[in-house]
Amino acid sequence: MPTILDVAKRAGVAPITVSRVINNSGYTSEETRKRVEAAIEELSYVPNTLARGLRSKRTNTLALVVTDIANPFFTLIARGVEDTASASGFTVIYCNTDESEAKEEKYINILVQKQVDGVLLVPAGNSSKSANFLHSNNVPIVLIDRSVPGFQTDLVRCNTESGAYDLVKHLIDLGHNRIAAITGTHGVSTSEDRVSGFQHAMSEAGLENRASVYYGAFTQASGYELANQVLAQNPRPTAIFGANNFLSIGILKALQDANLSVPQDMSVVGFDDLPVSLIVDPILTVAAQPAYEMGQQATQLLLKRLSDDALEINQEIILPTELIVRRSSGSPQISS
Repeated sequence: MPTILDVAKRAGVAPITVSRVINNSGYTSEETRKRVEAAIEELSYVPNTLARGLRSKRTNTLALVVTDIANPFFTLIARGVEDTASASGFTVIYCNTDESEAKEEKYINILVQKQVDGVLLVPAGNSSKSANFLHSNNVPIVLIDRSVPGFQTDLVRCNTESGAYDLVKHLIDLGHNRIAAITGTHGVSTSEDRVSGFQHAMSEAGLENRASVYYGAFTQASGYELANQVLAQNPRPTAIFGANNFLSIGILKALQDANLSVPQDMSVVGFDDLPVSLIVDPILTVAAQPAYEMGQQATQLLLKRLSDDALEINQEIILPTELIVRRSSGSPQISS
């Protein structure tokens, strides 16, 4: 772990100068301050009074960092984390990043300063900066739901590529041969995995030229906006695959506003089931993920990591999805 001496050496200043910059005390020229701040960032330095290596004991605190706590999928993950952590005497700090990498980095820095024992992270993007920062400060990390390119660590996720394939294969078996996929941010692993499953099913059926993919964000607003783009296609698809629950809600709202019936005018399938409070009509055909179990298993893995330094590194737990067929998917009423 880097020390204040390492920062001072990198910046070419005395340790007292680094201390002044960190504590914002005493005079330091702007040019010197910038050099010190750059050295702190390059070394992923955390002040020694807060650094993990100086602890006399654990805090029995874990952190869960998710991208959208309002999404019922992440709420269930949080419940699985809380129940499992509490049973082992740990408390949980929750952080919501709103799919923002900048917010994620800010929270991760604070969590290291707060001396959390470990972090459960749903990455906001495809950057490994937050994960590397935790690693450099010896904070155990388990990724949930999403992987980070180029960063190897413990990961608990579902086989969402397979789940997407099952959904689209279901639509193809119903007779649909022109299908659109609406997914989240380009480069995020869950976006890409679900597109891959979609394209696999379409290609297997010889329909790759009738497959269209729309990238946006995992939000209702994005689902609504992109669904309207789908409806403007000529010829128009007869089915839409939404890559998460909020996207699917936005898609259904767009179809409703366009006076289109589901599934008569357009079939809709989506990822993640919805709680009773958000049930829509018609009830969605979905690939359901065991969100609570994901939270449980991720927390169990993190606790094992804390208690056993010799635990095999880079464990990956992949859980299955479940295809649940409901009223939102049906045979196309017109030739596509």
